[in-house]
Amino acid sequence: MYIFTESEIKQMIELDKQIIPVIEDAFTQLAVKDVIMPPIMRVDVKENNGEVDVKTAYIPGKNMFALKVSSGFFNNYKLGLPSANGLMMLISTVTGEPKALLLDNGYLTEIRTAAAGAIAAKHMAKEKVQTVGVIGTGAQARYQLKALELVRDFEKVLVYGRSLDNAQKLQADMEDILGTDIQIAEDAETVVRNSDIVVTTTPATEPLIKADWLHPGLHITAMGSDAEEKQELEADVLKKADRFVCDTKAQCARLGELHHSIEQGFISEDALVIELGEVTSGRKAGRVSEQEITVCDLTGTGVQDTAIALLAFKLLTEKEGIGIQIDNKKSLHFT
Repeated sequence: MYIFTESEIKQMIELDKQIIPVIEDAFTQLAVKDVIMPPIMRVDVKENNGEVDVKTAYIPGKNMFALKVSSGFFNNYKLGLPSANGLMMLISTVTGEPKALLLDNGYLTEIRTAAAGAIAAKHMAKEKVQTVGVIGTGAQARYQLKALELVRDFEKVLVYGRSLDNAQKLQADMEDILGTDIQIAEDAETVVRNSDIVVTTTPATEPLIKADWLHPGLHITAMGSDAEEKQELEADVLKKADRFVCDTKAQCARLGELHHSIEQGFISEDALVIELGEVTSGRKAGRVSEQEITVCDLTGTGVQDTAIALLAFKLLTEKEGIGIQIDNKKSLHFT
């Protein structure tokens, strides 16, 4: 059994152009194969504003699949800690043996989530983009901007967050990384009305984006709503959109923005909702006109976790002198 640390994983996996097709193929496999992906198991730790999720998926034909434990503790910023954490285990699909522990502290989740945002924009945003808006100022806001740069050119970024200090830190960090003009907006409305692409990256439980702010040509990727009480978009945003895509309909109908639209009667439970894998596989169209308003609801899937874990394992085991290997069948003796 192999064990790899976060620092070792970061040596081999970066948010670059090799990641996008790996995660894109994972969504395609979800659409065209009998992928086994059970519902998310979640433990809420409400007194500390935290949650722990367990996600997994078996892709037929792969020799391993990932079992991921990820946490989000949203008061951690008060302690100077990131909100995300976790690890992944790779299990053999031949013998059921655990083959590797990826002690990534949530890093691989950040990468695969950002890649999904880029894939959504690749298929659903306009080709010519001038301004990108991001609502939220945490790690995922940064990763989403870096990922978008892999699929679209843009000239300006508008950012809005509840903390001006954090918005200013994001501005300083990402201007150096992207070499792009980044401006801090006074409110979420300013971001939405003046952007071609908007990405929401928050754990909000009250809508941040109103349907009245939408405009022709806008694409929104909402990736913060991954629990029943979370919501970043007004429920009628999905009704106003010309094209709505989600990572999986079943999961989004339980946890995502789709859940709120169904609950409030804006979309029926039997509505024809497009899944992202149907778009990446070519079975359904993404954006079909410059004037369309498009929305993608991302709740995070186990198939993404298996895909990124398998890539990480391949790259890590190809490099000599990295990680440790243990024989977990040997007895341990204590004195």
